[in-house]
Amino acid sequence: MEEKMELLKRLSDGVLEMEEEEVEEAARQYVEKGYPALEGIMGGLVDGMNRASKLYEEEEYFVTDILLCSDAMYVGLDVLRPYLPEEDGETKKTGVIGVVEGDTHDIGKNLVKIMLETAGFRMIDLGRDVPLKAFVETAKKENADFICLSTLMTTTMGGMEEVIHILEEEGLRNRVKVMIGGGPISQKYAEKIGADGYSANAVEAVKLAKRLLETA
Repeated sequence: MEEKMELLKRLSDGVLEMEEEEVEEAARQYVEKGYPALEGIMGGLVDGMNRASKLYEEEEYFVTDILLCSDAMYVGLDVLRPYLPEEDGETKKTGVIGVVEGDTHDIGKNLVKIMLETAGFRMIDLGRDVPLKAFVETAKKENADFICLSTLMTTTMGGMEEVIHILEEEGLRNRVKVMIGGGPISQKYAEKIGADGYSANAVEAVKLAKRLLETA
C-alpha cells in the first residue's frame, strides 16, 4: 500500500513539476505493479493537475507552466489509459463542452474534458469563445446527454442562462442536462439560472456528471 501511495505521489509531483520522463517512469512502474489505472489517473495525474491549477489561480504559475504540466499529464495518460477497464458494451453518454462566448480562458475546461473522457464519457469539445447557439445545435446534432459550460469572467456568465433558454425554446431542456463551472460561478448561481449542477473542479465535475446521468 505504501508503495502505491509513493507512486501516486510521484505521478502527482511529476505533473506539478512538469517532468515528463519522471511521470512516464512512475506510470510504467505503477501498471507493472498491477495497481488500478483509474486510480493512477485520478489520484496521481489529475491530482497533480489540480495542484497546478491552484498555483495558476494564485498567480504562481502562468499559462505556459500549465501547458507543460498538461504535457506531462498526457504522457502519463498515454501509459495508463490502455489499462482502464473496458466499458461493458454500454453506449457512452455524450457531452458537449466549451467556454461561453466572449471568454478565451480554457485551462479549466480542458481539464474537465480530459477527466470526463477518462471517466468514459464521449466529449465533443467546442473550444473557447463559443457562440451560445452552437452549444445547442451541437447537442441536437450529436444527440448529447449533457452540456458543460465554463467561464472565468463575470461579464460572460449571462451566456450560460441564455444557453438554457435556447434549449427550452428548442424543446430540448428536459433531455439535456446542463453543468456549469468556472471562477465566478457558484451553486447559488446554478440554481438561479436553472442549471442542473455546478462543480468547483474537474474531479467534482465527473462526480456530478455521473450523478446527473446516473452512470455511477
